[in-house]
Amino acid sequence: MNDFHTDPIRKDDRNMTEEGTPSGEVLVVASKLKKYIKDKGGMNTSGAVIEKLSDKVRALCDHAMAQAKANNRKTVMDRDFD
Repeated sequence: MNDFHTDPIRKDDRNMTEEGTPSGEVLVVASKLKKYIKDKGGMNTSGAVIEKLSDKVRALCDHAMAQAKANNRKTVMDRDFD
């Protein structure tokens, strides 16, 4: 029997943020990243790179959101990433 149906907490719900969004959600387009690395450096890309880079993008976005909030804005702008 599949654990997904018997477990009251779905596997996907275990990694949710307080806002209800997946904390481990991929935020980059894997095929485009792999193509860039292949074209630019002639290298292959490990599957773990996508998750790690998504974590870094998430941290950058969290910082940018804090910057926007500190400036009383509800819009994240390019300058918030500096």
